Amino acid sequence: MPIKITNELPAKAFLEKENVFVMAEDRANSQDIRPLKILIVNLMPTKVETETQLLRLLSNTPLQVDIELLQMATHTSVNTSQEHLTKFYKTFDEIKNDKFDGMIVTGAPVEHMEFEEVDYWEELCTVFEWAKTNVYSTFNICWGAQAALYYYYGLKKYPLEKKMFGIFEHKPLDLYHPLMRGLDDIYYVPQSRHTEIRMDDIAKIKDLQVLSYSEKAGVHLLSDMNCRNFFSTGHSEYDADTLAKEYFRDKNKGLDIQIPYNYFPDDDPTKSPVIKWRSTGVLLFTNWLNYFVYQRTPYDLSNL
Repeated sequence: MPIKITNELPAKAFLEKENVFVMAEDRANSQDIRPLKILIVNLMPTKVETETQLLRLLSNTPLQVDIELLQMATHTSVNTSQEHLTKFYKTFDEIKNDKFDGMIVTGAPVEHMEFEEVDYWEELCTVFEWAKTNVYSTFNICWGAQAALYYYYGLKKYPLEKKMFGIFEHKPLDLYHPLMRGLDDIYYVPQSRHTEIRMDDIAKIKDLQVLSYSEKAGVHLLSDMNCRNFFSTGHSEYDADTLAKEYFRDKNKGLDIQIPYNYFPDDDPTKSPVIKWRSTGVLLFTNWLNYFVYQRTPYDLSNL
């Protein structure tokens, strides 16, 4: 939690210059506390695995968080039981009159398709539009980020010559942006995608800021200028064996899949991967929850 100090204390200005989060005493004393309401739009076929990955990161904070899971009613899931979906998930019609502090949109294995070809595209567009007035801040991941950028800004995705697959070095471009607080000068992020967004296209959109970049993997994190919407091309939520499962799955299918970059020790698939990205994932989600959800959302969500 932030350090609570008086407005007049000189240390306040010094700490803020060092990018240390402080809260003035008058604001701290006026705060009411309630649980944060976070909606997870889970588009992944491996829903239980994705739920676990995201909840692990969201729980690593002193903030109390209430989670709602959303499925696409216009899509039939073949990898998750209907019993699980009925018990734990809601449809858009069931939550459309609610308001949320934050929303996470996951990736989806539909990159080879045009956005409009995805069977739930119209429903997802409805969710994106609804979020403008019913969600304070969003965090969009991988294909979910590409979909949101396409819907909000018309930003295109481009096919890659080969899959961006592995653990890549990334660099913050704005060390003083609150989302980047605490990250190392070089940090690691899993990437697993067949398409990319391009810096040249982003540069034409004044409302977007690129927060981090990789020489090998390209653009990683983006934010709108109001810091209401964030977009990540990578998967900081991934488990140690997630890329291994993808690799062996595709290899067993006889697909042309390369060994994940910088993942298996000595590029030997018989050796267990070593996690290099856990702390980055924790920091990104904690920073998002703290600085852009908890600190900014109105206490009364009806005033969103």
